[in-house]
Amino acid sequence: MITLSNVYKSFGSNHVLRGVDLTIRQGTSMVVIGGSGTGKSILLKSVLGLVTPDSGTITLEDLDVTHGDRDAFLARFGMLFQGGALFDSLPVWQNVAFRLQRGRGKLPGTEAREIAIEKLRRVGLTPDVADKFPAELSGGMQKRVGLARAIAAEPEIIFFDEPTTGLDPIMSGVINDLIREIVVEMGVTAMTITHDMTSVRAIADNVAMLHDGVIKWTGPIADMDASGDPYLDQFIHGRATGPIEAVR
Repeated sequence: MITLSNVYKSFGSNHVLRGVDLTIRQGTSMVVIGGSGTGKSILLKSVLGLVTPDSGTITLEDLDVTHGDRDAFLARFGMLFQGGALFDSLPVWQNVAFRLQRGRGKLPGTEAREIAIEKLRRVGLTPDVADKFPAELSGGMQKRVGLARAIAAEPEIIFFDEPTTGLDPIMSGVINDLIREIVVEMGVTAMTITHDMTSVRAIADNVAMLHDGVIKWTGPIADMDASGDPYLDQFIHGRATGPIEAVR
């Protein structure tokens, strides 16, 4: 579904991606792990076409992501942002239906609202939440609204950017379970970037370890603990000593 081949990206003297090779198969959940500042967000933005690689190729079903109809390309994606990224001035249902009410396939308000309420129910929120504003919701509820928005347009591919950041362990577990259920139920291709190992184990089919601008290891989640890779082993066990230097 998505293939990255020898992708490089630098910002001045800051070499962020240094030859990334990664394949995400259709209908699978790939989780990219790595410490802060290792390039996970730039990798995601590159796949979305928001950042153009200096060299290498990124293809979606053999089509270069940097060419073609951008609107049609982006319409295939859903996105759950790290901070929720809800519009404070819009009620919840309009946040969920934001894409549905814009662009080529714009839906009338009544229909868009019905779909929004259906998606809110799918993530465990009752219809009365629809007319509230984001500021009236807890962090966990805001994250669920963000998830409902991500799936509102029935995307083929969903990106999850640090989906459990800022949530307590119980709510993190709820969000992880919802993500896994939705990915399986919808049959979508998913790409998640996170450093939360609980999320990794809950939602991944495959894992890729990004460090120093390259993929150090990739494989099925079942092989992760016995990978034999020193970078992955240090990261998943949170060891202070190893090939990854702690920033002091």
